[in-house]
Amino acid sequence: MTAMQQIADWLKKLGMSEYAQRFVENRIDLSVLPDLTDQDLEKLGVLLGDRRKMLRAIRERGAVAVTAPAATVEPEPTRRDDAERRQLTVRENRLV
Repeated sequence: MTAMQQIADWLKKLGMSEYAQRFVENRIDLSVLPDLTDQDLEKLGVLLGDRRKMLRAIRERGAVAVTAPAATVEPEPTRRDDAERRQLTVRENRLV
């Protein structure tokens, strides 16, 4: 599947297929989505309500992408609090 087909499918899923050609003409694919701003979408001629929906869908898509590989993330090492603790005294030497 081409990158442009993926963006067309994504827009279709959102019910906004009418914007697919504009995205293709501006070479906007899935890799560019996280960088899009409200102003970018406005320049493309996307209506205000649709811009809000798109930006929300982009954020949700990013959250899914970030959390998806969680199975491969290694757990943090456990922190041990049984280490020996010593009091430290700091002296200040001043030459007069």
